[in-house]
Amino acid sequence: MYHKKLILLCFIFITTTLNAQDDLLKELEKTDKYIDEYISPTFKTLKIGNLQSTKIAEKGDFYLIVSHRFGPISEGLDTFLGLDNANTKMELLYSFWDGIQLSISRESFDRTFALNSKFRIAKQTHKFPINITGYTGIYRNTLINKITYPELKDADRYSYSLQALLSRSFSKKLSLEIAPTFIRENLQDLRNTVEANHNQFALGFGSRYKISKRISLNTEYIHNFNRHNNSRYTNAYAFGMDIETGGHVFQLLFTNAQSTNETGFISKAEGEIAFGFNIVRVF
Repeated sequence: MYHKKLILLCFIFITTTLNAQDDLLKELEKTDKYIDEYISPTFKTLKIGNLQSTKIAEKGDFYLIVSHRFGPISEGLDTFLGLDNANTKMELLYSFWDGIQLSISRESFDRTFALNSKFRIAKQTHKFPINITGYTGIYRNTLINKITYPELKDADRYSYSLQALLSRSFSKKLSLEIAPTFIRENLQDLRNTVEANHNQFALGFGSRYKISKRISLNTEYIHNFNRHNNSRYTNAYAFGMDIETGGHVFQLLFTNAQSTNETGFISKAEGEIAFGFNIVRVF
């Protein structure tokens, strides 16, 4: 009788163990499938330089982003290669929901307040070839006044941006992005733009090449299709590097745009190259 009970207990133990192992293997297969489904991140930071990347803050992440754009290097030692002059932007960013981030910022260029949102539409997998992200912005210029523009209306202070960001990770090192963009400026200074082009279309290009575990080289160029040939402004570009250090990312770059807001650098880049940086801190 004792032997029969022992055999029965052994049988139950073996059956339970086999079932547990089978369940564990199924969970591991699911995990492996999930890990294998998504491609490694195309960009490690929220911006390539001035241009937004397809990366979105993780749910619950809080970011502080500080951006500096110094004066033109061509000013020489009079302004210490432009370092005596600086445009500064402070941005607070939070992700309340998975795949969506919201931000508020203040930039000294045109003393601009901005509200922005970024949202994921699609993510690159082994079955889908690209990342697709949307980006929107509302910008309020508080510098202009009725002394300069006697007929100024409050609506004239506003400009808007709408972007579709499409990127692909071609390898663990190389990532590329294109960014079809629409810009709306309610007020333009015809002394600079020559003619009024309130609605502007642009196409941005960006790249990232990883040279080490913590360092990557970044480039970007944005072509504005609606700029007059005699306009004071030109197409924006930037090149530089990302340096990751724990919870911080330092982006060192050279650019011909003073503003880091979309309506600023896409429509008002002035051509002279300047040094700048972005400091990104995630909490």
